[in-house]
Amino acid sequence: MTADPATGGVVPALSAQDLLDAVPALRGLDVELRVRDFRRLPSASLGFEDLDALSEALAEAFRNGCDGAVVTQGTDTIEETAYLLDLLHPGDQPVVVTGAMRNPTLPGADGPANVLAAVVAAAAPELRGAGAVVVLGDEIHAARRVRKSHTTSPAAFTSPATGPLGRLYEGRVHLHGPLAPRTALAGPATGPANAVRVGLYTATLGDDGGLLAATAQACDGLVVAAFGVGHVPEGFVDVLERTAARIPVVLASRIGNGPVLEGTYGFPGSERDLLARGLIRGGDLDPYKARLLLRVLLTRGRGAAEIAAAFAATG
Repeated sequence: MTADPATGGVVPALSAQDLLDAVPALRGLDVELRVRDFRRLPSASLGFEDLDALSEALAEAFRNGCDGAVVTQGTDTIEETAYLLDLLHPGDQPVVVTGAMRNPTLPGADGPANVLAAVVAAAAPELRGAGAVVVLGDEIHAARRVRKSHTTSPAAFTSPATGPLGRLYEGRVHLHGPLAPRTALAGPATGPANAVRVGLYTATLGDDGGLLAATAQACDGLVVAAFGVGHVPEGFVDVLERTAARIPVVLASRIGNGPVLEGTYGFPGSERDLLARGLIRGGDLDPYKARLLLRVLLTRGRGAAEIAAAFAATG
């Protein structure tokens, strides 16, 4: 993004080469860069078709000998796009997603430093097998864990449950520990990119379930962002039981840090009650990422038992 004189705001305008030209330090790296412009959209306007096409472009680059990849985009949807790319990438080459919290018109713009760090990370042997990661502010976050936790702070990206995988300093990647196992679901979808509609419904105080019922009718799969460890208002219970008999319904927590439990609470609308009614436990996946995993599983024709097993393994 950069300033648009017509509107007074910042808009997508810079090419990939423009971004690299703003980072002279890249020329001092022992890295061969192949530059490609893919889309020029605000990240809030990206869709599944864009990400499926990007995943295929990355796969083609890896088939042609690339050792890693850097994806630059707006920060609005990085936590979702990175996880989707992670799910669709079965190889060992790292995919590093980065962006900037301060656009080039602001003092202290962080874009050039983030691009440099991302290139170093993508070339690092330490990240072989890491899948997709997010690199901003010299921190390396696993796509499965990362959250955008502030609207404007340069330190907006965090991994609440685990902390970052590692950091970059003195031009090198330093990991805090071994890489965790990850889930990849590569392979062609069984239909058009937008043929599957997965909804996300958040439990809120005083909700009687009427809007939930209307939402569920339009969905092929549903994620419920529940209170706490997996609780919903009692008025949700019958709706969710009927819906779970028709489509996969995943129970996640709206908190985004910590697991959905299995058997602690027993009142109507508790996690134990809902799982007994056919909902699928989302584990510690946040609702946004649970929605992406469910969508990828559905687009690949996975049935209810396979979906439950995938969430058990991933979450």
